[in-house]
Amino acid sequence: MKNTRAILMLLVALVAGAAAVVSASRWLLQQSSSSIRQVVVAANDLDLGQPLNGSQLKLVSWPAASVPPGAFEDLKALDGRVVRTSLQRGEPILDAKLAPIGTKGGLSAVINDGKRAITVRVNDVVGVAGFALPGNYVDVIVNTNEEAKSAQNGNISKIVLEKILVLAVAQQVSRDDTQPKVVNAVTLEVTPDQAEKLDVARSVGTLSLVLRNQMDVADINTGGATKHTLLGRTDPPAPAPAAAPAAAPRTVVKTRTIVAAPARPGNCVGVLAGVQGSLECF
Repeated sequence: MKNTRAILMLLVALVAGAAAVVSASRWLLQQSSSSIRQVVVAANDLDLGQPLNGSQLKLVSWPAASVPPGAFEDLKALDGRVVRTSLQRGEPILDAKLAPIGTKGGLSAVINDGKRAITVRVNDVVGVAGFALPGNYVDVIVNTNEEAKSAQNGNISKIVLEKILVLAVAQQVSRDDTQPKVVNAVTLEVTPDQAEKLDVARSVGTLSLVLRNQMDVADINTGGATKHTLLGRTDPPAPAPAAAPAAAPRTVVKTRTIVAAPARPGNCVGVLAGVQGSLECF
């Protein structure tokens, strides 16, 4: 009798234990499922301006509490979208890194609203030895012949544009490469007004790019450098306009009119004494 009761109690304990294990497993599974979300990430490295398709994306499990804002959970929602920045393999695809819906691929997809892209010719010196890479900021200097008011005209170098974003060097738009590249053309992002100034600048003189710190946002208005300021001299003042030649004094000649007396009958002889004249008739 005692053995039967012990066996019964053991069976009840085993059943209760199994039920507890099953319940705990289900609870843990539900908790883990609610804390994990599927997020779309890049299946390989992506360059900016590149259209997306299913082969370039994949879904991965991501902690729900750590999903970044703007992430996607549907692969179809990203079909044909264009990335505005380079993405690394495994990086989540965020809406802030994509061009608007309907944008075509290429460089035009990464140009900000209200901006334009203009290309300028450079060389190893003008292009800062190849260190002006996509994503960097530069200032643009023009060297031209100043139309000075004085007779001593000379060259002047002046910063005409500041904090200009480099969109591409040659045909490369990737912003992940840090190796300098000597190219013959650089594409800059400018406003329409800056595009007009840059076009005039490259037609009246030679251009140079000045690499600047990306965190430096200060605007500096300089007066430009000339040969005189380079040597520590001041520019010569403009000469005063030449005075008109004075009019020559007018010489007034006084004349005296001699009125002849009316002729009288007989023989008459004119007599001149100094400036006095007379007519003598007899």
